[in-house]
Amino acid sequence: MAWDFSTEPEFEEKLAWMREFVREEIYPLEVLDFDWRQFREIAKPLMEKVKEQGLWAAHLDPELGGQGFGQVKLGLMHEILGASELAPPIFGNQAPDSGNSELIAIAGTPEQKERWMYPLLDGRLYSAFSMTEQGTGSDPKQFKTQAVRDGDEWVIDGTKWLVGNAERSDFHIVMVRTDLSPDADPYRTMSMIIVPTDTPGIEMRTLGLMHDTHHEGKLHSHSEVHYRGVRVPAENLLGEEGGAFVLAQKRLGPGRIHHCMRWVGVCRRAFDMMCERAVSKSVHGSLLSEKQTIQNWIADSAAAIEAARLLTLKAAWKMDQEGASASRTEIAMIKYHGAVVMHEVLDKAIQIHGSLGFSTDMPLEEMYRWSRAARFYDGPDEVHRVTVARRILKNYEPHEIPSEHIPTRREAAIARYGELLDHLALA
Repeated sequence: MAWDFSTEPEFEEKLAWMREFVREEIYPLEVLDFDWRQFREIAKPLMEKVKEQGLWAAHLDPELGGQGFGQVKLGLMHEILGASELAPPIFGNQAPDSGNSELIAIAGTPEQKERWMYPLLDGRLYSAFSMTEQGTGSDPKQFKTQAVRDGDEWVIDGTKWLVGNAERSDFHIVMVRTDLSPDADPYRTMSMIIVPTDTPGIEMRTLGLMHDTHHEGKLHSHSEVHYRGVRVPAENLLGEEGGAFVLAQKRLGPGRIHHCMRWVGVCRRAFDMMCERAVSKSVHGSLLSEKQTIQNWIADSAAAIEAARLLTLKAAWKMDQEGASASRTEIAMIKYHGAVVMHEVLDKAIQIHGSLGFSTDMPLEEMYRWSRAARFYDGPDEVHRVTVARRILKNYEPHEIPSEHIPTRREAAIARYGELLDHLALA
């Protein structure tokens, strides 16, 4: 099957508008002092401009208030939005809200969509995805947070870790164990439940992070969340009981493509800074751009960025054509490949700037600290590598003698062509 990443000229015009809009309207916000509440007010008129362009919440179908774009188009959009942390929410497709709106669109009842999804899409509500638990690594089968049915309510007990925007959200989508029997199918023990943030029994502790040690982020905070006897109506169950693993994969697959294309956007911005520095500064009698080491960095970075971009667009294209399940290998591959490329490009960009790049006078040091998390959120690189290797190796069979063993191949070739060779030798 031929690959085709092409988009129509009208969409390219939209991308051109996005590039200018992000550069002229959003970049200037990065250097201003405001908190997350003020940002939500500042963003409102910018959101209206995005809606006027038909680019708001592009990840959802038109009947849900989105644009119905496929993953290739969404990927190209996220490449632009990734250049600034402030851009995705202004376009209505920031994590975790975009993924959560997709979950409710997929599995929600009409009442859940009306109460939670449509206000989420309008920017009137914000959400959190409460899944990770400390010490379980990338194995959600070990999760201990549980929900027990008590009449017409679910009672939730447990602790979740590193929950994005838990304190700043209006509701959490919590992944909980609902089948506690020891012999249960481990992939059918978990469910998802919508929990309003103001429900009694929720306690939250804000966490400092490597790139936000004082938890003052303009967009995101992260928390440890304790659910202690939290009661919610039974109708807050999202999808079927025991269906959390299937729902999680539907959420995380497209999300990883969006992450990886945003990382390409981060790389391009860092690469631009690197190249600008190279042609601007001289040491030891010549410009940095004339030094072979710097030329190697620029050439290698350009190739790595382009490879990551094409690998991600190929995964997006395959998802558009064949769905998320058929694209698992490609999605896992872009996750660990893109994270490493981003880290290396940022590292070189800082190095070429020297102490200036290490200082807060440039955005590189914060981008570098922020990028470190890419190698473990949504699954650590090591697990994605295992997934890719296992899926590839399923296509191979063991051979006592290697299939490319030359003496064995020669015998087979003689048996096939020997008579013809003998005839040619006599001619």
